[in-house]
Amino acid sequence: MKEVKDYIDSGILELYVMGNTTPRESKEVEELLLVSSEIRKEINEIQAAMEGYAQAHAVIPNPTIKPFLMAAIDYADRLKNGWQPGFPPLIHADSKISDYTDWITQPGLELPADFKEVHAKIIAHKPEVLTAIVWIKSRTPHETHTRELEHFLILEGTCDITIDGNVHHLVAGNVFSIPLYKDHTVTVTSKIPCKVLLQRVAA
Repeated sequence: MKEVKDYIDSGILELYVMGNTTPRESKEVEELLLVSSEIRKEINEIQAAMEGYAQAHAVIPNPTIKPFLMAAIDYADRLKNGWQPGFPPLIHADSKISDYTDWITQPGLELPADFKEVHAKIIAHKPEVLTAIVWIKSRTPHETHTRELEHFLILEGTCDITIDGNVHHLVAGNVFSIPLYKDHTVTVTSKIPCKVLLQRVAA
């Protein structure tokens, strides 16, 4: 019994559960698992403890990461297939939807039927500016930008953009810019998704 306790106290089982044992050590543990109920019990307890720790310290990813990652893959595919991006003018206070008609009506920029919460289609990208169409179904998470300025032109629907607790009501045709270092979030107020032309400009 003392040998089993010493083996458990050695830390080898924790290493085994984490996948950090050598092939020889792994074989040794697996052979002991076949004959020792104490080793099996200890392994189960270690696995349960590690799973509990992982769940307690899990970090929920920003839900906009995946849509923009998929948008980047989609954009690369379109470029391979002959997409000619062209570069829309920068959004400014006097911008109008009609200024961007040639870009936002191009084929390949439609909203898919399986749209979830946020969907993006990149129109053009270069190091200093990214231009994309973004659809938001209900809201975006809180964000703070330190290296890029965000400019919005609302194309369809309505939304509220909240910056440091101040709410700004936006409708189609409105332009809005997000200052650096300001916490902000978007909440859709229309029955249809809010469709925006988004530009992220390097600060």
